[in-house]
Amino acid sequence: MSTAKYSLFVTGTDTEIGKTFVSAALLRGLAQAGLRAAAMKPIAAGAYERDGIWHNEDADQLDAAASVLLPPEMRTPFLLKEPAAPHIAAALEGVTLDMARIVQCHREACERAHAVVVEGVGGFRVPLTATQDTADLAVALNLPVVLVVGMRLGCISHALLTAEAVAARGLTIAGWVANRIDPAMTFAQENIDALRERLAAQFGAPLIGVVPHMPGARADAAAEHLNIDALLARLDAIAPASEPQSSL
Repeated sequence: MSTAKYSLFVTGTDTEIGKTFVSAALLRGLAQAGLRAAAMKPIAAGAYERDGIWHNEDADQLDAAASVLLPPEMRTPFLLKEPAAPHIAAALEGVTLDMARIVQCHREACERAHAVVVEGVGGFRVPLTATQDTADLAVALNLPVVLVVGMRLGCISHALLTAEAVAARGLTIAGWVANRIDPAMTFAQENIDALRERLAAQFGAPLIGVVPHMPGARADAAAEHLNIDALLARLDAIAPASEPQSSL
């Protein structure tokens, strides 16, 4: 049995909407709440070599925010060199993105921490193989989902469509975060209010934070804008995370 009390899967409405930044903020918030928090970035594309070690910017950002460091091969079972969509990068490198391996790494991660934050890749339906995508990965892990909404024109439709896709897979949205990626967005608060009402009414998903535009900021600063207590209460209400599936 795993020792982690909490684990969650972070997805976003698109790529480049601050999903890693919010995941790092969640890690800092969980650590500040007294939990040993570990990060997983199961699939990362765009690796670079430094001092003989392969790195990925997103994975390194998560490690910097975590209070428990996992071995790199557990944190990121699939580290791809090409900065491209995972299925393309994997094909170029002759790699098969094996979900069973990711599920096993997650089980092992849960034995080392009180909380494990798993960041997906891109949006919720990014292809991983010819037949599977990140939605299948979320199902294989069987985790509640935190949805990061990049606040910009069109975000309401993107957020509601993503929430529908999450619900259609039988997963629960533990909460959502509004990330102000476009500081010039008009009627930003009205958009947040519209999403707060709809995501709560249709999916029971509470707003757990509004992160302002913070270029160059550290995860600690963003964590101040998240309601970690509300997130933990929601996770407790959902029920303890089920054991991850391993059949995929």
